[in-house]
Amino acid sequence: MAVKRKTPRIFPGWWTVLTGGIIALWGHVFHTYGFSALFKPIAAELGFSRAVTSAASSIRNFQGSFEAPLVGWITDRFGPKWMVIGGVLLISTSLILMNWIESRWGYYLVWGVMLGTGAQMALFLPIDVAISNWFVRKRGLALSIKYVLSGLAGMLVLPLVAWLINTREWRMTCVIGGVVMAAIGLPLAWFFIRQRRPEYYGLLPDGATVEEEAENTDTRQMIDRGVEYAAQVEEVEFTLRQALKTRTYWLIFLIGVLPDLVYPVMGIHVIPFLTDRGIDPLVAAGMMAIMVTAGIPARFVGGFIADRVRRDHLRYLLGVIPLVQALGLGIFLLNQTTAMIYVWFVLWGTGFGANLTIGTAVMVRYFGRKAYGSIDGSYAILYLPVGVIAPIYIGWLYDTHGSYMLAFTLLAISLTVTGILFPFIKPPKPPPKITDVRQVF
Repeated sequence: MAVKRKTPRIFPGWWTVLTGGIIALWGHVFHTYGFSALFKPIAAELGFSRAVTSAASSIRNFQGSFEAPLVGWITDRFGPKWMVIGGVLLISTSLILMNWIESRWGYYLVWGVMLGTGAQMALFLPIDVAISNWFVRKRGLALSIKYVLSGLAGMLVLPLVAWLINTREWRMTCVIGGVVMAAIGLPLAWFFIRQRRPEYYGLLPDGATVEEEAENTDTRQMIDRGVEYAAQVEEVEFTLRQALKTRTYWLIFLIGVLPDLVYPVMGIHVIPFLTDRGIDPLVAAGMMAIMVTAGIPARFVGGFIADRVRRDHLRYLLGVIPLVQALGLGIFLLNQTTAMIYVWFVLWGTGFGANLTIGTAVMVRYFGRKAYGSIDGSYAILYLPVGVIAPIYIGWLYDTHGSYMLAFTLLAISLTVTGILFPFIKPPKPPPKITDVRQVF
């Protein structure tokens, strides 16, 4: 079949980037950052302890661990568009339903299961797969733009959410969030997310020029050209099965899992920690916004650097990131003043922002485009025990000790160990056989 070649003025991949960033901006302000602001109002009105309130995140992590491999495989096999549309609908519906929640199990069902499933489909893998499919040499830049936009949730929208909670209460805040999500997310996903990689539309990744003599090139030949183009930056296409056979795959999990048992203390419990110190909730939300804002330049710079670093040297970047976060946390633990909280938040946000773009870029550079969703999603099963235990464990630590200091100390130690070990993870050797791009497993 001949490909009709008409080069667009603006490479369509950039519209996917903007769409993903805008959807993530609004989705993450409730799913990720906003939960910290909603945490105490929900717990107080419904009569929950902090461990019980945190359990929604454990449920979300539990079912997400089973969903992520399936979401990744479906996205790789059939494309991301309908996954994102379905996810936007689920996020919108779950936020609106929070208006009628009165029981623990209703809360777990809506916030834990429905919102978690929607986020899995709309905010994470499918969007990253779509962007990674359309970019190779500029992938870090493309991902960084998406993550910069999503980071604006913490800087611009989180204070708005905190204000809405203060003036309209938490239930109406969730309803407003659901309505806006549907009104913005559905049209964007419908018009600007493509089902397949650019070669199926007669284009090369990054908007690279196709030779004039290729006017009658068919889809199979265009796919081969795309593979050759990616090979110029040492990118090789692995299937999931081939990735599972590499030492690199397992080392990334074993080393990366170390901080995860106490990592939720930085997402769910930051604003409760600050308000426990007597800080006003609106000021606490602003402080958390500073942490997110500090990561926005790092998201962009991280993507810029990832595009320019040799594949074998990316592991050193992965090692620096947790050490920066451990440094910030250690500074606060040694001098527990409000001023040091700002230092800690800035360094933490910088490391978190850089990890978003560099971490995703590394996975695709190591294992290729065609099975990225399946490979990344498969890690969710491995992280399942920690993902379920961690939020409840942090809540239990607080309920038992009346303080988050032990959790912060454990997190600083695990981050330091992770940063030291990451540089030892070398890229995988190419698989013995490079299979068809449609062969995911």
